[in-house]
Amino acid sequence: MPWWQPVLDIVAGLAFLAALALVALFVRRRWLNRYGGTFECSVRMRAPSRGTGPQTARGWVLGLARYSGQDLEWFRIFSFSPRPQWVFDRSLTVGARRTPHGAEAFSLYAGHRVVAVRLADGRTIELAMSDRALTGFLAWVEAAPPGQDRRPT
Repeated sequence: MPWWQPVLDIVAGLAFLAALALVALFVRRRWLNRYGGTFECSVRMRAPSRGTGPQTARGWVLGLARYSGQDLEWFRIFSFSPRPQWVFDRSLTVGARRTPHGAEAFSLYAGHRVVAVRLADGRTIELAMSDRALTGFLAWVEAAPPGQDRRPT
C-alpha cells in the first residue's frame, strides 16, 4: 500500500467530521427557531476597559435570542449545546441606543444597533440586534405584567 493512502483516508475522515459539525449547527439552529420568537442578537457581558472606548470589538459574542415567557434566552451561534448560555428575566431596564462604529461594526451582524441594558442584579450589558428585533424587544420589555418593578433610566 502506498504511503499516501492512509494520509488520504485521514484527510477524508476529517472532512467528513467537519461536514457533520456544520450539519449539526444547522439542525440546532432550526431546532431553536421551531417555536418562533427567535432573532439574531449579539451580547457583550463586560463593558470595555477604560481608555479603549465603547466602539472596541472586544467582548462581542454572536448569538441568537429567544423569548420564552418572562425570560429572554440567549444562545451562542457556534455551539452545539441545546441550552441557553444566558437567561435574562424581564425585569431589565433599557438604556441608550447607538450605532456601532469602527472595528465594532465588523464584529457584529450588518445593520445591527447596540443597546445598553441594566439587569435586575445591577450589571450593565450590551445587546446588538436589528432595528426590527429592537422594536420587538422594546415592546416585550414594556409589556411586563402590572406590579413588576419598572425603574426609569
